[in-house]
Amino acid sequence: MGNREEELMDALRRKVSELSMNMEKMKLAEYVDLLNSPWRLLWVNFISGIARGLGIAVGFAILGALAIIFLQKLVALNLPVIGGIIADIVQIVQQQLNTKTY
Repeated sequence: MGNREEELMDALRRKVSELSMNMEKMKLAEYVDLLNSPWRLLWVNFISGIARGLGIAVGFAILGALAIIFLQKLVALNLPVIGGIIADIVQIVQQQLNTKTY
């Protein structure tokens, strides 16, 4: 029976060691420290929010610039269908500007 207990203890030690290694890989201690420091957590979230907002703004600017370039190329081709659609859009916008109520 003593040998069986030793095998179980060895298996338990291996599992605990494996669990410990996995927790170190997850950086669980750093995460718990971050949760225990509310000002640091706010600062990290603030900085990540600024980075996310900046990325969205830059991405939107690039996408908008590409859309404008694409539309300029279409207008340069002087396609009748595209010209008609653009004329309709301009007419709708002018009507909205003239019927605006304050």
